[in-house]
Amino acid sequence: MSLRLDTDEESGVAVITIDRPKRLNAIDLATADELASAWRALRFDDAVRAVVLTGAGGRAFSTGLDRDAVVPQPASPYSQDDPLIAVGPKANDLWKPVIAAVAGMACGGAFYLLGECDFVVADETAAFFDPHTSYGMVSAYESVLMAQRMPYGEVARMVLMGNAERVGARRAYQVGLVSEVAPAGEALAAAVRCATVIAGYPTEGVQGSVRALWAAKGADRERGWAQAPHLITLGNLPGERQAELFADRTRTTPRIR
Repeated sequence: MSLRLDTDEESGVAVITIDRPKRLNAIDLATADELASAWRALRFDDAVRAVVLTGAGGRAFSTGLDRDAVVPQPASPYSQDDPLIAVGPKANDLWKPVIAAVAGMACGGAFYLLGECDFVVADETAAFFDPHTSYGMVSAYESVLMAQRMPYGEVARMVLMGNAERVGARRAYQVGLVSEVAPAGEALAAAVRCATVIAGYPTEGVQGSVRALWAAKGADRERGWAQAPHLITLGNLPGERQAELFADRTRTTPRIR
């Protein structure tokens, strides 16, 4: 198992931890399945009224899809299987509030998760970036989700600068991606404090509010996601060329702002 689920029945808060620190909490296919199963199980656990999502080890919240994951694709250019499309709580019809606690790196496919959390707490070590363009890939689903969290220009800069620039916790707070910056090592505790407050409120009103907030930008999100498979098919370099660029990633020293 590469996922931990810890529940405090007294507070009504569950903590989900992606537990692959040696892989910087990258998500392989098994972990993707575990995340989807965990969200769906929490729908039926009435003792849990709020959830915190975090990553183990302190070096990364998650670095997205594991580079070693093998994802078979249909031959048809009209079909594409995305292994991360259903890793988030909303994709699994969970309307209990979910707070992300971020320490270290959060990049690429991690935005599938952050984009479906209700808000983000980060510690001072957090760094957000999207390396897709550096490796000859289209940032599609990630960009759509982040465009609902940050001003357009900030998302565009993060996406287009790729691996050359990282958004630090303070800047992420300034542009609205992060709602609170905690001291180093204290993001999880800060997120749990928020979750405990929320879990103490009547659950019907809380879940209804989560649903209303998610619906507010639903049309824009659906339009963006409808284009994503085609843009990825057209714009991604062949896998072997992506691998070459990834292997040469040390040529760039990322700037943190």
